[in-house]
Amino acid sequence: MTAAVLPLPRGGSAHHLTGTGALVRLALRRDRVLIPVWVLVVAAAVSGVERSLESLYGTGAERAKLAADMNANGSLRALYGAVFGDSYGALTTWRIGGYAALLAGVMSLLIVIRHSREEEETGRQEALSAAMVGRRAPLTSALATAALADALLLVSCTAILLGAGQPAAGSLAFGLAIALSGLMFGAVAAVAAQLTENARLAKGIAGAVLGAAFVLRASGDAAREAASAGSHPMVWVSPLGWAENVRPFAGDRWWVLLLPVGLIAGCVALAYTLAGRRDLGAGFVRPRPGPAHAPASLAGAYGLAWRLQRGTLLAWAVGFAFAGAVFGGIADGAQDIVGDNTGTRDLIRRMGGHVALTDAFLSTLVGMLGLICVVFTAGSVLRLRDEETNGRAEPLLANTVGRLRWAGGHLVIAYAGPVLILAAGGLAMGLSYGITVGDVSGELPRILLAALAQLPAVWVLTGLAVLVVGALPRLSAAVWGLVGSVIALGWLGPVLELPQAVLDVSPFGHLPKLPGADVTATPYVWLLALALALPAAGLSTLRGRDLD
Repeated sequence: MTAAVLPLPRGGSAHHLTGTGALVRLALRRDRVLIPVWVLVVAAAVSGVERSLESLYGTGAERAKLAADMNANGSLRALYGAVFGDSYGALTTWRIGGYAALLAGVMSLLIVIRHSREEEETGRQEALSAAMVGRRAPLTSALATAALADALLLVSCTAILLGAGQPAAGSLAFGLAIALSGLMFGAVAAVAAQLTENARLAKGIAGAVLGAAFVLRASGDAAREAASAGSHPMVWVSPLGWAENVRPFAGDRWWVLLLPVGLIAGCVALAYTLAGRRDLGAGFVRPRPGPAHAPASLAGAYGLAWRLQRGTLLAWAVGFAFAGAVFGGIADGAQDIVGDNTGTRDLIRRMGGHVALTDAFLSTLVGMLGLICVVFTAGSVLRLRDEETNGRAEPLLANTVGRLRWAGGHLVIAYAGPVLILAAGGLAMGLSYGITVGDVSGELPRILLAALAQLPAVWVLTGLAVLVVGALPRLSAAVWGLVGSVIALGWLGPVLELPQAVLDVSPFGHLPKLPGADVTATPYVWLLALALALPAAGLSTLRGRDLD
């Protein structure tokens, strides 16, 4: 089906919103796990960072030195942004504000596309539209759901900072910057959902805009002069840079919030205009016809799975290579970054598990790559559930393709993909760090092995996702809650000084802290055994249950 140009509806617009309330309630019910998990993860990160800063930097002189050191390091500016003040609130904004805005953007674009384009692609929207549902009600409900989720972020972040004793104006500015950042990319996703007939492509378009905004912000902050009080022009071009330039607790520049408000209004208006000029289920970008004859590489279930997921896999590998290069470039400056602050040294050693500060810092960075890689594997496994609920699995299984073979195609990507992704990150980090310290031949292999050593923990979580999809398919969205919990434990557990028994809930808590730690076979044997047993149980239940 291709997009058709339709005349705008005449008369009043109220009937076009009929049923919006019911659709919002349905969306909130479907996202009753997803939204609270995202909000709790972001809120916990803000709380953990603020508390850790208070415990690590008790004097104004220590905070001023931290701010000066961070602004003097271009790699750290690219990673976290510039520091505009040395109060606890300003340092919290610097350390977590950019990533909170990024997470809010991811949350919002997923919500909007899930309740707009995905509903059309699966045919559910057509069934709903046969009832008393207005033409613009689905898009309105998707945006309203995202707005409610971002409002929860606003309230939770503001309340946490107020509860920590931070000024009210700065706390509100921080919350508004995060919430509006999320809603911005929700509005961008609304436009993307009108352009293409495919939900995954719509997510790719919106995600590419989000990624470009992050790269622009990072590049601008890296190019900024350390002594400059202003922002680089590239930061101002980036929508994520606007959140940084609100400068909560460092001037509270309220007028900057007009920029995201303007972008939201423009994107929403464009999305509504496009929605009124296309057929239900159609998009403005026509799907590209494939070749008359498929190459041999696409034959069978495994070839199809590779075709469906290769773009995502390659994008993740490139992203990890970029992150690894940045991490490797800043690792040699760990001593300068920490300085004489014993609290920061203790925190890095709790996270990295070493007496040697640089090895502890490298171990922490490698662990971050492993935790983030779980997001890819979860999405790869959940692709099985998408194929099932969208009706694309049934035609395959009606032929000679068995369920295990069909599932196996996607699981090969889910299990082999992290090898490529972590290898790309480890190689880039090892090469970057080796060049910095003048020992590429010595540092590259040990950092690469440290990155690949994260695989057993990643595979355990992959196996859990397979088990949920196979045995509890209607709770598949809970996989994201599991992923968020593991990431939160890995990032915030050491900061909050949680008991080791709690940290051990995560499979990453059982891995040796490489590079530098002594390695024993026992944790790897147990993790690999779980990584085999969990998917086996999941595939067994998938084989025996009815497909949705």
